Amino acid sequence: MWLDTAVHQAAGLHAFAPEQQLRLLPVAAPQAAADRTSLELLWQICSSLQRLSYPVVVLDGTARESERAPGLAHLLDGLAWPGGGTAAADAASLAVLPAASGLTRLARPTGGPRLAPLAGLFRSYAVAVLYAGVESLAPLLRGSGCVPLVMTGPAAQGLVGAYRQLKHLALHAGVPLCAVASIRPPCAPEQAAQTGEALATLQRSALAQLGLHIHTTAVAAERAQDIQRLALQLLENACTIDTGPPLATPAGAALMDQSH
Repeated sequence: MWLDTAVHQAAGLHAFAPEQQLRLLPVAAPQAAADRTSLELLWQICSSLQRLSYPVVVLDGTARESERAPGLAHLLDGLAWPGGGTAAADAASLAVLPAASGLTRLARPTGGPRLAPLAGLFRSYAVAVLYAGVESLAPLLRGSGCVPLVMTGPAAQGLVGAYRQLKHLALHAGVPLCAVASIRPPCAPEQAAQTGEALATLQRSALAQLGLHIHTTAVAAERAQDIQRLALQLLENACTIDTGPPLATPAGAALMDQSH
């Protein structure tokens, strides 16, 4: 089943050993570049995980590395981080790296798990968020067992775009399960019934047309409890890379249901 952990149980997550495994959270970048609500939700999710003592690094596949802004590609080439040979986590800040070129390089077939090199680069982090368009995520996620997150707006806003992203992931990544979060911006009317109907329609369409199971959830952007609930769900159902490296899936992945 989809592991829906209550907020008061968050302390139990500390039984995981971050230094032994890197948890991967793929997040599909919205097709509309101006979608600030989705981007702000991503930062809130990351901040929530950091407050729970899970250091997070965001690999931003929408930003390309350069000499002025080194990122994942440079680390893959052996660039040492200041103060050490691998990335060092800083609990006081969120690490965000340009990663477009690096993710493209990782997507090339090598005969092994494509995301495995990340484990050696980010040993001091507990979570790596892969934030990129579905075109970039799909080849990385094939065979990984990861559950990507797709974000949409309240009610029917963004529903067509979300379906297109789900279709691309189903056809080109072969993922059996996705998470969809409907985000209500601050001060927007609740529209709970309309949002529930829209998500149910998306769920039925994805299963009937794509054979894709999706878990849906509604999130109020100004409600900290909603953000933390989503963050914990994503964390518990993340795939992991051990420091020496095969890619693993969460124990409950095969049992996840698609209840809203």
